[in-house]
Amino acid sequence: MTTVVRDANEADVPAIRDLFNVLIPTTTVAWRDEPSSLADQEVWFGERQAAGDPVLVADDDGEVVGYCCWSGFRGGHRFPGYRHTVEHSIHVRGDRQGEGIGRILLAALVARARNASVHVLVAGIDADNEGSLAFHRAMGFSEVARMPETGRKFDRWLDLVLLQMIVE
Repeated sequence: MTTVVRDANEADVPAIRDLFNVLIPTTTVAWRDEPSSLADQEVWFGERQAAGDPVLVADDDGEVVGYCCWSGFRGGHRFPGYRHTVEHSIHVRGDRQGEGIGRILLAALVARARNASVHVLVAGIDADNEGSLAFHRAMGFSEVARMPETGRKFDRWLDLVLLQMIVE
């Protein structure tokens, strides 16, 4: 199998939704209680496209096995002082983790950031998600903040870790 990273299209939205939703019922990867509907995900995709924000997929012979994207940081265009900072998300199908798919996705997103005058990429990660924290550190992100009890899920408080990469 050959994994290629490409821009997502509308036909990829159901696969993106499935990748996003799979961990919601059982983990604190996403601080959301209910899975995203296809309609919600279509609206989200349309908003990303309208904003010019990339949504990239890892495609293995026509099958989407991962995706990444970014959106404006702290309200995006409402606060233009943050216009060179974005917050990203990355999801790789569970049975494909550890194969380098996340690395190629994030490397492609960083390349897009360089070409889009993005200065800082931010990752907001649940403090219990050691795998994601280690992945981001290995990719050149530095921890810049720990925010205790910032979220709540499964009837317990969750800590948020912020990491950032200054894009050269």
